[in-house]
Amino acid sequence: MQRESAVAPWRVGLTRDILDSRGEPAFGRAPLAILDAAPELTWEYLPAVVPELDADHAARYDAVYVNTARVPASAVARSDCRLRVVARHGVGYDSVDVPAMTAAGILVTHTPSAMPRPVATIALTFVLALAGKLMTKDRLTRTGRWAARMDHMGMGLTGRTLGVVGAGRIGKELLRMARGFDLRLLAADPNVDVVTLRYLGAGKVDLPTLLREADFVVLCCLLDGGTRHLIGAPELALMKPGAYLVNVARGPVVDEPALIDALRARRIAGAALDVFEQEPVDPANPLLAMDNVIVTPHSLCWTDECFHNMASTGLASIVDVHQGRKPPFVVNPEVLDHPRARGLC
Repeated sequence: MQRESAVAPWRVGLTRDILDSRGEPAFGRAPLAILDAAPELTWEYLPAVVPELDADHAARYDAVYVNTARVPASAVARSDCRLRVVARHGVGYDSVDVPAMTAAGILVTHTPSAMPRPVATIALTFVLALAGKLMTKDRLTRTGRWAARMDHMGMGLTGRTLGVVGAGRIGKELLRMARGFDLRLLAADPNVDVVTLRYLGAGKVDLPTLLREADFVVLCCLLDGGTRHLIGAPELALMKPGAYLVNVARGPVVDEPALIDALRARRIAGAALDVFEQEPVDPANPLLAMDNVIVTPHSLCWTDECFHNMASTGLASIVDVHQGRKPPFVVNPEVLDHPRARGLC
């Protein structure tokens, strides 16, 4: 028998930064049927695109589905806070003040099951593009410098070393996909056991060893207090002069000024970045003008398949809580002991 609160009317808000230029949800309309089919639940888009949610949003909605908007502690500080669920469209949740949500009795969910293949695919795309000097050869062709191609030889992958920093779902998927290229595989992650990595064909090493030995260093870790500026000047100095850095994690995992210095001095061969310390990236950022850097706007993994799966998982988590079920991906499970959340699911 469901709890009384499970059938109480709920209002759900979706942040407008999930809409494309036509005003359509970027993930398509199909996942919205999950909300439409739930009894005693209504939903709407927020009236405007906002950089972060505020206390008025938290007073209006029982649940919010957020893309890039931040959810700070101030949003849930008022006594009229109605919010019960913050559902993140994506795997990362550094944009949400999780301790503040937990203290307020609010569940935070995310969508990790939708991300491993899409993000691992873009990481491998970057590796292949860097190895083949794809962007350089694109520029040669467009600017009529066909004969200069002999001066831009790519790097063969056989026997080269791929180092993955952070061997969670995404890192493991990347290691699985990379095996077919006859790369030597290394992983640095204190939370993953040697046997698991060995099954994937990878060796477990510490971060300094990985940085010294890898031809391609791929960052796949979550951003938290322990990984902010994980890669700074001392770490970049350990890399080979011919090595490349790939960041598909979060921008602040890398000390960006230190990376700029290393690239300018050609202490490393290049980089591929889908993320930046400041997003949207400043048009004056030196990284955008460098010929040994590939840049994309934190969206290379965005495909119809990826967004459909994220939205289906994220929106279902809201319905789960409304109907008294625990969602499969709760960031802060300890919140269920909070008086306000106890018995919610």
